[in-house]
Amino acid sequence: MKKILILTAGFGEGHNSAARGVRDGLVRLAPGQVEVDLRDLFPETYGWFNELVRKTYLALINQWPRSWGYVYRWLDRIPNFDERFQRFGRLKEHLTRLLERFQPDVVVSTFPPYPYLLRQILGPDSRCKNVVVITDSITVNAIWYRSEADYFLAPNELSAAVLRAGGITPQKIKTFGFPVSPKFADLAPNRSMFVPGSRPRILYVINAGKRRAPELVKKLLALEVDLTVTIVRDEKLRRVVQQATGDHKIDIFGWTDELPRMLCESHLLIGKAGGATVQETMAARCPMIVNHVVSGQEEGNAHLIQQSNSGAIALRPNEVVQQVQRAFADGAKQWSEWEANISKLSRPRAALDIAEFLLSF
Repeated sequence: MKKILILTAGFGEGHNSAARGVRDGLVRLAPGQVEVDLRDLFPETYGWFNELVRKTYLALINQWPRSWGYVYRWLDRIPNFDERFQRFGRLKEHLTRLLERFQPDVVVSTFPPYPYLLRQILGPDSRCKNVVVITDSITVNAIWYRSEADYFLAPNELSAAVLRAGGITPQKIKTFGFPVSPKFADLAPNRSMFVPGSRPRILYVINAGKRRAPELVKKLLALEVDLTVTIVRDEKLRRVVQQATGDHKIDIFGWTDELPRMLCESHLLIGKAGGATVQETMAARCPMIVNHVVSGQEEGNAHLIQQSNSGAIALRPNEVVQQVQRAFADGAKQWSEWEANISKLSRPRAALDIAEFLLSF
């Protein structure tokens, strides 16, 4: 029985989404042949203090994204992360006990501090493989790859190029794609294509920029579109969005595990440039309009959409509406270009390919 430990942290959608994708890929590919333990050791170790730090971080990136950008760039310039992570003494002790008890063959990290701690605990000659899953694109912070991990799994070739430029040998870099849920691989053959003359189906995922959300909903409903909105777990936001709809009928969802199906049924996504969001829209071959970008880690995700001509960046409601109109004008010429380009980047089987790689050790 292969044992694989997956380590994540609740400081961003990309980390947790990637961890769940790897787990689900392993369970799907080798049922009964692999034991998987997915853990977030930060709340286990630091309790209420971790929750305070997490909420402060989320407030910072969502309400003052430029301020976080300064922190992000400062982290990128730190020369020796290994020394700084020596300060996580309690976390290191907790991880040591977990490793002794579980005895994993592979440890997969979707949050940067873990690989440094693993090397400090296990040393360079450990039989246990140390694998890093990078969740950001293009603007990959050096904190991801300055550890002495055995392998770095990049979400795309542009991110792999950053790692090579940072001194990582090509043999250590694997480009399987971002480990989205294996559900995307199931849904990919039935992807919904837009038929000119019909009503575009638009999915608006609201997890940042909430103050402008009601205005954007009103403006979108003035167009001939079918609109679906997700509001995560914010019931106050649900009421505000519902009021903004007036007499129009739209679908409003809270937290849901149906996002893969919703993306594959939609023709266009509007949302923030989160690591998971961008990679999931690519897996679904659903072009995207980015309406919120956190400075630093999300800039590369937004650039990936823009540079590949798989969508657009539009940070104000009027700009978003203009991009929607442009996408479906002239027989949806612009949308067709976006869809063709995003299809080239789509890797809905990434979690299964990663699982196959991990099981090969």
